[in-house]
Formats: sequence, C-alpha cells, structure tokens
Amino acid sequence: MSAVVTPFPTGAGRPLQVGFDREELLRILDLYGRMVAAGMWRDYAMDFTKDAASFAAYRRTAERPESRIEKRPAMRGKQGMWSLIGEAGQVLKRGHELPGVLFPLERRLLKVVDN
Repeated sequence: MSAVVTPFPTGAGRPLQVGFDREELLRILDLYGRMVAAGMWRDYAMDFTKDAASFAAYRRTAERPESRIEKRPAMRGKQGMWSLIGEAGQVLKRGHELPGVLFPLERRLLKVVDN
C-alpha cells in the first residue's frame, strides 16, 4: 500500500488561493478566543480567494462583521499585506506585520486596574 500525495494547485508559480500560515492563524484565533471570552465577539468566518485571505469577526451572526483581518500578498511591497477593516468597510490599520495590525483590537482587551 503506497500513499499518493497530491500537490496543492498552483498556477504560474503562484497559488490559486491565498491562505494564512499556521503562525498567522494561531495568532488570529488566539485573539478571537480572548474576544469571545470578553463577550465582544460570538462568531467568525474565513474567506480565501486568489487575491486575499480574510478573517471576519461578528458580534452577532446575522450582522456585518465588526472587524475583518485581510492578508493581500500583492500589497506586500506597498503599504503592507495586512489590513484591519472596520464594520463600515473603512481601513483602520495597514501594515507589514500582523501583530501591529492586530494591536487596536488587542488594546480593547486591556483593563485599567486600580489599587
């Protein structure tokens, strides 16, 4: 019995679909879990196309996403391939590194502790 490995489909040296690598997805899902625990998010969706990978977080299932994290490799050399998009579709943050783009969301989880 031999195993047959089918390669991921690519076209012209480029994948037919953009995706998140393991580290990126772990970072995004860690943030999602903390936001769920804080009661801010309840659902998520992921979308993978040939141009972008998107992670959308929802307060309620039937609404528009509260936040969307997009990875667009074509923007790597310009303003950065990562972007944080708000509920109305406005770009809230754009950058070359995922942690910097996620910071505005992580800041919402910080609480002031008084002695």
